[in-house]
Amino acid sequence: MDDTRTPEATEKADTTATTATAGTAGMAGMAGTAGMAGTANAAATAGPTGAPGPADAATPTAAPGAETTGVLDEALERLHAAGPERQGWLSNHAPMAVEALVRHGHAPRVHRWLDGYRAKLEDMPAPRARVTPENWREALGDPTRIADWTGYFERDTAARPWREVLAEWWPRLLPGIAGGATHPVIRVGHAVRTLLTGGETAPRVTELAHALGYWAARHQPLPPLTLLDPSPHAPGAPARPAPLAHPALPTHPTTPTHPAPPAHPAPFGAPDRLVPVPASAALDAVAAVPDQSAGIRHRLAQLTALPRWGADGTDPDTARARLTELVAAATHRYATHGHGEPVMLVHAATAPNAVLRALPALPRSLWAPSVGAAWAASAAVTAAYTPAAPAAYATGAAYATGAAYAAGAAPDPGEVFARAAAHGDDHAIKFADTALDVGDPLALTAAALAVELIGPDAA
Repeated sequence: MDDTRTPEATEKADTTATTATAGTAGMAGMAGTAGMAGTANAAATAGPTGAPGPADAATPTAAPGAETTGVLDEALERLHAAGPERQGWLSNHAPMAVEALVRHGHAPRVHRWLDGYRAKLEDMPAPRARVTPENWREALGDPTRIADWTGYFERDTAARPWREVLAEWWPRLLPGIAGGATHPVIRVGHAVRTLLTGGETAPRVTELAHALGYWAARHQPLPPLTLLDPSPHAPGAPARPAPLAHPALPTHPTTPTHPAPPAHPAPFGAPDRLVPVPASAALDAVAAVPDQSAGIRHRLAQLTALPRWGADGTDPDTARARLTELVAAATHRYATHGHGEPVMLVHAATAPNAVLRALPALPRSLWAPSVGAAWAASAAVTAAYTPAAPAAYATGAAYATGAAYAAGAAPDPGEVFARAAAHGDDHAIKFADTALDVGDPLALTAAALAVELIGPDAA
């Protein structure tokens, strides 16, 4: 099951999405990989579907950016013959998943994982017309122009530094952050992180071009929204339970990636432009859309209002702190609300984290505007899929991880990611990657719970 799930397939007649047919000629590069570096190791440690052998179960997480095997570049080169979608809508998650696998020390399994993912890939659609600096506005948000947009950004990133390209296009693309169920911006975040921490190789720059092209083609602003002052009595905002209270968890956990967010000195409910409202409280105040029976486009079209949040982040450093807080809050919330839609609700955390990862590559003047867009994406996904009530996973015998957390056990980051990698689902992998960025016990528990909630048939 993919992000759009079965109901989304019923919308194919309503969308102007690319209707590329799965082919084999353009994907030939996916097959001839037996001699690639890393494949022998993958075959030695992985089962038929990429699951690890017993020795992999507790593989430690590698230092960020430490990958030097060339596996990531090989994987990206394999993938760049494919388009960013299949069946006219469903996203190609492979570039994001392999980047996370390599980053966290699981490079040996990457090629075998790709072999298993191959059936979910389609050729890049044929180009229609060249996108140029003069006509790009007419092509923005047209998913039938995916190949045209990809070609545009391949040329642009070849002609000038990728940071210049990103800085020019970020404010143009940001209003359409929810397009493609937030997958385009998430793919951009993975690509930027690799360029910043792992070196600027040709396949990695090309990956950014493909990610930006996907975002431009799927660019879709949310409907006009009324901004509401969050209130503890907002409709659809049940009180947050405390079944997962952890004895060792600080109020604002601090990690090297996610520094402590700013303090919140005033009672909840004050206008955010005057007094910071905690991101967790703002997410709790998001009301569910009236009809949650269909796919994400149907759900997002129903949005009329969202709580105001993040407006105090007008200087770059405050903006980054607020965005950091949002990522942590959305990751934590999954632990009690992920059952609403285990696949889709991961994006409430991974989308704003993609924006956070891009900030260091952007001019500081773009940091504050990025907070509002990231909040809109996270809140929109929350509204689309939040359940009627939270779940006390710590009391359920089936959720041993939650019970262990409630008893005071802190999950091991390496083990959490290894479990997601062994599970093999791309969403579980990407969510674990974000949870490791947050780094505190509740975030790691949420990632472990995602592995249990996301079924093996998720697409």
